[in-house]
Order: sequence, then structure tokens, then C-alpha cells
Amino acid sequence: MLKFIVVIYKRPDLTREQFRRHLQDVHGPLAMNLPGLRKYVQNFICADPKRTPGWDAVVELYFDSWSSMEAAWASPEGAASDADLPAFADLTRTTWSAVEEITVLA
Repeated sequence: MLKFIVVIYKRPDLTREQFRRHLQDVHGPLAMNLPGLRKYVQNFICADPKRTPGWDAVVELYFDSWSSMEAAWASPEGAASDADLPAFADLTRTTWSAVEEITVLA
């Protein structure tokens, strides 16, 4: 299984609530339509006066393989998902990568 992580920074003109609503209600359904997607997780920061990570959400997308992930991004559904990113994400700071997940404690 291949895990793809996206660390998302919200657009500065959006409130956290507007950002979260768009990611959950608009972008989430677009991402869920990606062909070959096996699992999709949205992680939002919790209010914590001691810790402010700077980013606003981390998204995890799981595919069977590298080739199935690349096919998903190359599909019309992938293009629709990508086209929606500027509506809520600061693309000058948002970053992504495939990662190797190692479970240390389960």
C-alpha cells in the first residue's frame, strides 16, 4: 500500500472554519472520486495554546501502488481535485509526498 501525504496551509484570506468547510464538503468528495483510492483521511489541528504547527490540515491518501496513484492524478477526477486546490489552499506553502509508513506501536 502506498501512502501519499499532503500538508495543507489554508489561504490567508479564509478563516479556519471556511477552510475546513471547503476541505470537508467540497474537496473531500472530489478526492473520494479518485480512481484506485483505498483510504482517505483528513486531519485538522486542534486548538492548543501551547502548540501552533503553522499548517492547517494533513491529508492522507492510500493507493495500492505508485502506478495506481499516478493513474489517479492523471485521470479527469484527479484534474478536478487539483483544479479545486487554489479555492482553499495556499499553494505557495502546501506540500506533498509519498511516504513510507512504519508502525512502531499498534
